[in-house]
Amino acid sequence: MKIENLCFSYGKKVVFSNLNIQSDSKIICLMGKSGCGKTTLLHLIAGLLKQDSGNITGIDMPCSLMFQEDRLLPWLNAKENVALVLENKDDKKASDILRSLGIEPVMELSKMSGGMKRRVALARALAFESKTLLLDEPFKGLDENLTNSCAQLIKKEGKLTIVSTHSQKEAEALDATIIRIDDPDKIGIKN
Repeated sequence: MKIENLCFSYGKKVVFSNLNIQSDSKIICLMGKSGCGKTTLLHLIAGLLKQDSGNITGIDMPCSLMFQEDRLLPWLNAKENVALVLENKDDKKASDILRSLGIEPVMELSKMSGGMKRRVALARALAFESKTLLLDEPFKGLDENLTNSCAQLIKKEGKLTIVSTHSQKEAEALDATIIRIDDPDKIGIKN
C-alpha cells in the first residue's frame, strides 16, 4: 500500500495534509488518538470518500469493509446477514464462517450481545470476495480470548488487511505493522 501526499478536509476542518505512508506488510494497524482520521482514512482507501489531492495505490478493489458500527439488519438472523454479501447467497459458507467465530448461524440478532454482533459483522466482511480487508475496530466489545481467535482467523485469510484500532494488544495479536497516523515520525514502525 502506498499513500502519497494525501490531503482531505471536511469543509474547513483539515484531516490530512500531505499524508505519506508506504508499507509492504500484509497486515497494517492504523493507530492514533480518537479523531485523528483513522476511520476517514479507511473510507478514503475504500473509495467511500474522495481525497482533495494525493494518491492511494496498491489496493485491489473492491475492498471488504467492516464499519465501526455493526450495520446489521435486525430482522435477519446471523447467517442471513452474512449471506447478503455472497453472490450466490451460499448458506454453507456463511454458516461455516460464523461457526469459526463462535456464532450459531440461525441465532437472531435480538438475542445477541454487542460482541456477538461484532463477530457477525466481521464474518460478513470475511465472507465478501475481495483481496483487501478494511476493518474499523473489529474487536470492539470482545474479550482477549475472542480477540485472539478472531485475529488468527483474519491472519489465516492472507489478504492485505488494514485495521483501525486503539489497542496495542490487538495489533500484536494480528502481528501487524503499526502506523501511527497522528505521529508522522512513527509511520511504518513495527512495535
